[in-house]
Amino acid sequence: PLEMSAKKRVPFLRQVVSVTKKVQRDPRFDDLSGEYKPEIFMKTYSFLDDIKKQEKEMVQKQLKKCRNMEQKEKLQQLLNRMTQQEQAQKKQQKLRERELSLKRRQRELAKQGKKPFFLKKSEKRKLELAEKYAELKRSGKLESFLSKKRKRNAIKDKRRLPSQKSL
Repeated sequence: PLEMSAKKRVPFLRQVVSVTKKVQRDPRFDDLSGEYKPEIFMKTYSFLDDIKKQEKEMVQKQLKKCRNMEQKEKLQQLLNRMTQQEQAQKKQQKLRERELSLKRRQRELAKQGKKPFFLKKSEKRKLELAEKYAELKRSGKLESFLSKKRKRNAIKDKRRLPSQKSL
């Protein structure tokens, strides 16, 4: 709006300059941005994985050279975070691959003329657990994993039991 003198009376029909408002759009929810497909995203930004590996190696080298305890602790935390992110990404990729294989199998069955069958969440969880056990068995860490699980369950059972003092 135009700045006008306060001493003059405002005319009854004054001219107003219209300002076009900028339309803000969020690319996450906008159709113009396209559809999110994780496979395409991973292929497009696969170069970031190489950069992350280089950064991780650099942090490891710095950690070996570092003498300051505070700095060493910070670098160790950074390295731990990087490895955890890497593991989470691998886990997510495995999950995505498993889902894609199930979808492919369903499409093949549909092409053969059979009725598609979709797994429930609980059945998917059972398959995931079976795969986890098979992986642990291959790596030879199954016994330690099961012993830890037994200890955890024993502690939980102890908590649930009524205390001796109340008896």
